[in-house]
Formats: sequence, structure tokens, C-alpha cells
Amino acid sequence: MYAGIVRSLRDIPPAHYCIKINSFSFILKNNKIDNYESAVFEVGGYKWKLSLYPNGNKKRNVTDHISLYLGIADTEALPPGWEVNVSFKLFVFDHIRDRYLTIQATFNDATNGYLLDDCCLFGTEVIVLKNSGKGECMSLFKDPANDSYTWKIENFSTIKDEYLYSPEFIIGDQKWKLLLYPNGNKTSKGKYMSLYLELSDYQNLPKQRKVYAEFKLRMKNQIYGTNWSEHEANRWFCTSNLAWGFLDFTALSDLNNASKGLLMNDVVVVEAQITGGGSRILY
Repeated sequence: MYAGIVRSLRDIPPAHYCIKINSFSFILKNNKIDNYESAVFEVGGYKWKLSLYPNGNKKRNVTDHISLYLGIADTEALPPGWEVNVSFKLFVFDHIRDRYLTIQATFNDATNGYLLDDCCLFGTEVIVLKNSGKGECMSLFKDPANDSYTWKIENFSTIKDEYLYSPEFIIGDQKWKLLLYPNGNKTSKGKYMSLYLELSDYQNLPKQRKVYAEFKLRMKNQIYGTNWSEHEANRWFCTSNLAWGFLDFTALSDLNNASKGLLMNDVVVVEAQITGGGSRILY
């Protein structure tokens, strides 16, 4: 093992298995002991073993280092095409510092403390990584084609309903509607017109899917063809949050002021623009 590498030391012993070897020098000098395999131990529903090469794994041309491996045991009991993903650590005990090292360093130098009174201790921790098959996919877009929808509301003064919906429209492969409260919603009643962007066709939207939108809602000045007001937001829409918008979209005092050009010939014009968005799907 190499010296000069930053060490990672800890006090807690390996959680799953340890090999303590007394008379380690005998093993080093005994050419008949090429490698030593531990007893089988179980972690995460699988059986494992440690394989130690005191003089290095000569099959891999290692002669001046100790080689230590984690191997899976009883593979004949596993199904055809088996695969096990694991995250594991291999340890060597530092007797002088009374701590465990998890990286490479010179082993047989007595000042390092790994070999004390001809005794050494190795260990391992194994975490079996089981794929749950769960995840998510997020797709985003910017500046979609045909990113705006204009809603011309005729016979505005005759509307008796508390709220009304625009026809359905599509932007960014998603169906939308505008939700309008002519006389305001909740705390804005009698003071403001309230306008919302609402996710349409939500009955066919999976519960685990969310739709993201960066959008603007505008009130049009019909005298000059400009925007009287513009409100901007970005939100995630889902089956539990179908609509986002503004309680105080336009003051009713401005709406009823003929000089503002917001209500002309009993027509109100509002507009929605979606400048970016996307979706998130869980699987």
C-alpha cells in the first residue's frame, strides 16, 4: 500500500465483518499460503466473503502490497443473469492510533501501527444498492411557438355568473383555460377583476405529473391596442393546484373608466402568454 496519500481515519469499527490475524509474519513467510478466504457472512440479503493475499495478488502482478478483496459467495443460489450493485469499504486497523483506516498506506512500517505485536486486523462494510425503479423526468422548454392566447369577452355587462372560463387553448403541448371573476374573487370582490391561468384537461393528467409555466396575464387597452396592465408569474400546476393568477388583476374603477379603453362596446380583451415551461413526471 502507498504512503503519502491523505488518510481517512475513524473510531468506529467496521459494521459487518472483521478478520483478525495473529502471527502475521508467519503467513508472510509461508509461501504455501497464497491467499486466505474468510468465513461467509451475510449483508443485505446476500452472502459475502473477504479474500486476503498477504504477499499480494500475484495473478495481478502485485508483489509488494497486501491485496484485500470483497467477493460474493454462494453464487449458485442466485438467479441466472444476476447482478448486485454495492457500495463498500475495506478497513485496516491502526493499533497505535486505535482507529480504522480506509485507504492505502505503507503496511509493514511499524510506525504506521497497522502491524503490532505481529497482529493485524482487517474489516469491511457493505451496502447493497437495490434499485427501487423510482425516479423522475423533467422536461423544459423556452419561447414556444404560438405562445399567446387572446380572449375577447363580449356582452360583458350582461354577465351574471360569478366566474367564467375561456375556450380551451394549447400552448407548449398543454391545454389551458383562463378563469375570470368579473367582479373579483374572495377579498377582491367589488374592487378588482380577478384572472387566472388554469390547467385544462386535468382529468387525464396523472397524479404524479406536474406542469410548469412561466406566464403573463394582460389587460388590453382597446383604444391604442397596447397593454394596460401585465402581471407575471411562474408556477407548478398539478391536480391539487390547477389555477394560478391574480386577485387584483384590474381595478373595477379603471375598467369602468371609458378613457382607459378597457371596456369598449361592451367588450373586454385579456391575453395570456406562456414564455416557458415544462413538466415533471414521476416513475
